[in-house]
Amino acid sequence: MKGYYGDKGGITVSGGEPLLQATNLIPFFKRLKEEGINTNIDTNGRMLNHPVIELLDNYADLIMLDVKHMTEEGFQHITGKRNIETTFNFAKHREASGKKMWLRYVLIPGITNTPELLHQLGNYFKDYKTIEQIELQPYHKLGIHKWEALGWKYELKDARENTKEELQQASDILSNYFKKVKIN
Repeated sequence: MKGYYGDKGGITVSGGEPLLQATNLIPFFKRLKEEGINTNIDTNGRMLNHPVIELLDNYADLIMLDVKHMTEEGFQHITGKRNIETTFNFAKHREASGKKMWLRYVLIPGITNTPELLHQLGNYFKDYKTIEQIELQPYHKLGIHKWEALGWKYELKDARENTKEELQQASDILSNYFKKVKIN
């Protein structure tokens, strides 16, 4: 495997929420590390129990942390869950470990993509040394049919997609706080 991956590739585990399977990921990531393969986790950061801490501290080279919103009310509107602090505590733990982290932030016009929220995001994370970049994920409607097929109410059905100007404005604001801003 080393020849294929070299030092430019690796394995990223995403979800659902991969940290729900932390006890299963530990031996998998341990083996990958033994083979010299980079290990990455894409997570919402809502779990920080003993197996998760072991996985993060010993086996995960990079965490891609999805920050859903910067306020409790907005977080609950988007996720249906309370306690945004769990995501912030997760980020604090990763920062304290000194290991690499990327932030990922979905831009939804008027909901997460406002100058105030972007400055709040930047101010909150500006002193973190482990954040290598922030990836901006423009909101799209490609998955609505999945919600409908499951009979679930899609809370963001009236949300619109960002204009190019809104995406650039978000990038410009966050460039004041982060070394690298990437629009996906």
